[in-house]
Formats: sequence, structure tokens, C-alpha cells
Amino acid sequence: MKQISTKVLIAGGGPVGLTVAMDLAWRGIPVVVLETRSPGEPPSVKCNHVSARTMEIFRRLGVAQAVRNTGLPGDYPNDVVFRTTTTGIELSRIPIPCRNDRYTATGGPDTGWPTPEPPHRINQIFLEPVLFAHAESLPGVRILNRVQLTNFEQTDTGIVAIAADLSGGEDLRITADYLIGADGAHSTVRRAIGAHLTGDAVLDHRQSTYFRAPELLKATPTKPAWSNNSLNPRRSANMFAIDGRETWLVHNYMRPGETFDSVDREHSIRMILGVGPSFPFEILAKEDWTARRMIADRFRERRAFLCGDAAHIWVPNAEYGMNTGIADAMNLTWMLAGVLKGWASPAILDSYEAERMPITEQVSHYAMDTCLALAKQRGGVPDNIEEPGPAGDAVRARVGQEAYDANVAQFCCGGLNFGSFYENSPIIAHDGVAPSYTMDTFTPSTVPGCRTPHIWLGEGMSLYDAMGPDFTLLRFDPRVEVETLMAAATMRGVPLNLLDVATTDPVYSEKLVLSRPDQHVAWRGHAAPTDPIGLIDRVRGACARAANTKGR
Repeated sequence: MKQISTKVLIAGGGPVGLTVAMDLAWRGIPVVVLETRSPGEPPSVKCNHVSARTMEIFRRLGVAQAVRNTGLPGDYPNDVVFRTTTTGIELSRIPIPCRNDRYTATGGPDTGWPTPEPPHRINQIFLEPVLFAHAESLPGVRILNRVQLTNFEQTDTGIVAIAADLSGGEDLRITADYLIGADGAHSTVRRAIGAHLTGDAVLDHRQSTYFRAPELLKATPTKPAWSNNSLNPRRSANMFAIDGRETWLVHNYMRPGETFDSVDREHSIRMILGVGPSFPFEILAKEDWTARRMIADRFRERRAFLCGDAAHIWVPNAEYGMNTGIADAMNLTWMLAGVLKGWASPAILDSYEAERMPITEQVSHYAMDTCLALAKQRGGVPDNIEEPGPAGDAVRARVGQEAYDANVAQFCCGGLNFGSFYENSPIIAHDGVAPSYTMDTFTPSTVPGCRTPHIWLGEGMSLYDAMGPDFTLLRFDPRVEVETLMAAATMRGVPLNLLDVATTDPVYSEKLVLSRPDQHVAWRGHAAPTDPIGLIDRVRGACARAANTKGR
């Protein structure tokens, strides 16, 4: 049996697993990634959106521009449109800038966010190869394709895993300090640690089809869109442009009482598109699936962790499944790096579940509530929505406005990207203030636990660009003495960089803000803390364990 040793073993080479690998390697931690697919084998046509927060992470890892340059053509509208059918009457439209205008566009519900990296509409079949190529190029990242984790054991000092070579070679015995399960909804790691999915097992059923229709763009009467929603009494659906030319992914919503076998796929697509039997299209792939809201009852067992779909699966409203998984990963990687480098207490790892599980619950309920509200709307499409004349016009105006109002928050979700905060974390120096936000609105804040607010330092230079992989003490008045805090960090071996920032932005009203390696605020104040050692011990996880420590 072939022997391999690494610091962190990652099961799963999808977007979440690859981002874990890139971030750990960036922090100097060698990793091995196990992926069952062959190199270059495309994923299924799933995720269609990279959130702004994820794009900020990709910027930090040096891959944002490569991601941005991939996907839909640069001038293809990223709008969300509602029509009676794809080729029918337009009801309303949510304007979203195309890639060429993404950095400069103003006006509209999806512009003006305080970020150096706005969101990017791109399907996973284009995103994943970019991430794979970048990860594979990094020192410290080793990707083993056609290899599957089969089982593992934990000891007090590490992980001993067994993996199968799916190409017929000998099995692998891999030793690692830690294991991260980014291995999807049917996670081997989740089952092995005894975690169970709980929640809402059935929200609705969807018949999804990836197809090619070279004539569809020409047959569409109004400006193209990234998300195309058909609303009529016969068959309602959501369809995404994949390449912006001829390939599409349509989600056909099953009605109550329907089964996948009882619904004719091709006929349904024609009703959704609003085309006759002679209109040409080719089915490339198909999948029937059930929308759920399921969350693991634990995200960790000793040295094994869950990220992404291994930890939670839900209906992809707000397009936030993959993005939440990447947020999981970025919460965990800096803590693991700190433990492996020796400056963080192993107890800091308890904070992963304490911080991420409440956010996961919140996002999953938002996705579920949106799903149920939209299902109710689809079920109430008036019979006369396509009727010509003033009566039909009035119906279409009402339905179009309702569709806009019901959907704009999920497609332009600034609060979901930037507003959430880690409220009860044991490694944050909370000061009794809780910011308010919704899924689509928020106010940038330095409240401990919030995302460290982005500001521009100069032409094209984000505050994030000036912050490295470690803790950063942001000082907004160079006269403030910080020697005691810097000395405390040195004493404990915690990597802490001092960054003097000149700004008049009112979001930074405190003179000092301590930003964590994941760009969340750990502490703020107008002067150095009276107990600097105590603060450093808190943020490195040496003060107290999280309340929920089951299975540790």
C-alpha cells in the first residue's frame, strides 16, 4: 500500500475543496486533495453564481481576475427577467450589470456595494477548471484525481486515512494532522463522524435539464438575460444562460401531485420556452432532484471537519450553496493554520462550529422561505396573463411587479454577502453591540464579529489588498500607542501586522480595529486594551472553549 503524509487531507476537489487547498497553501500549510473525477472532467451544471464575498476571497488568493474573465461573454446581460415564456411577453426585469460593466456600473439594485469585487455570474463548469488550474500550480498543493476516501481513523495526534485508486492502482494510506470533508451531499466524512442531516427533507421537486438551443437567443423578443423565468398557467420554470450563446440549464418545477415519470421532459421544455414541436434543441444532461433544507447536527469530530454540502444542503435560492461552503472553509482554514504553526490553541477549533452553524441555519431558512414564497407565486399565475388588451396588460403589470419584489432580494443580496456577523463566538471580544441587517440590506460596521469593512486606500487599492494572511491591527490615528498590544502578540507568537490607515470614512470611527486572518473584526477600541495579553489569548483561542463541544 502506497504511503502519503501531509498536514491537511481534503476529501473533495470541487470549488469548496479547491478553495480550502488554495487558502491553506497560501498560509504555508501543505495539503493533499482527493478527487474522484479525472483531471479536466467537468462537474455537473450546478452553481451559477459567485457571490461578492467569495470574489473577495478569490481576490486575496490571486485568482479573482481569472474567474472574472471566464463564463458568459463580457457584454452578455446578467439580468433576471420574468416572461410568460422564454419567447413570450416580458413582465419585469431585475437589471444586473454585465461582466464588462461590473466594476463601473451605477444605479440598479445590484450595484454600489462596498466591495472591491462585485459578484460574478458564472456556471460551475467554467469556474471549477480555473480554480483547479490555480490550485494545482501552487507549491504545497497535491491533487490526486481518480482517488476516493474510503475510511479513516483518528488518533490523538492525527488522521490515518485509506483511499482507493479508482483507476485500478494500489490503495493509499494517508497520514495527516487534520481531515476536511468537502465531499458533497453524500459525504463519506460526515457518515464516518456520525453526523446526521436534520431539517426539512422535501420542499419541492425539480426536473432539471441542460440543453443546447442555437436558435433560442434569436427567438427571444427582448434583451437576453442570465436568469430567465417563465410564468404561465401551463408550466413555470427558471432557466439560466450557461455560455451566453446556445447552452442553457432549465429547472422545471413539479406541481403538487406530479411525479418525475408523469411529466414529459421535452414537452415541458417546449411549454417553458414557448416554442412549437419543430423548434430544435438537444438535451445534453438531465437530473431529477428534490429541494431540501438539511443541516448536519455537527460540523466536527475531533480532527475531522465538514465544509460545504457535506455540512449542509438546501434549495439554491439566492445561489448561496457553494458560496456558503466557501465561507465555511475560510472560517476554518486560518484557525487550522494557527494550530499547525503553533500560535493558536487547539481549543480555537471549537469556534468553527460555534461561528458557522448559526449562520448556516439563518441562510438555509432564508433560502427555504424564498423557495416556498416563489412556489406560492407560481401556483397563482392568472389564466389570463397572456390575454391581449387592457385587462391582460393590468394582470401582467401586477404579476411582473410581484415577481420583481419577490426575487430582487435573493439576486441582489448585499446583506447576505456582507452583513452577517459571528454573534456568540468565544474568540471575539464582543462589546455588547449587535448590528442590524436583512438579506439584501446592511450597514458596514466594525462591531466585533462583522466582516472588516472594505474601504479604498487609493486608485484600485482595497484595504484588503494591504492586509496579508495574518491578524492586522488597523490604526487610524498614528499617535495612538500600540506597543503593548504588539508586544503581547509577539510574546504569544501570534502573527500581527500593524497597518496605519488614513481615511475619513465614518465606518471606521474607532482609532484601532483588530482584523482576524479571515477579515472579520476581532476587537475595536480608541486605545490599546488594558489587558493586551488577555485579548491576544482570546483571539488565539486560549481563554475558553465554545459552549457546544460535543464529540470533541
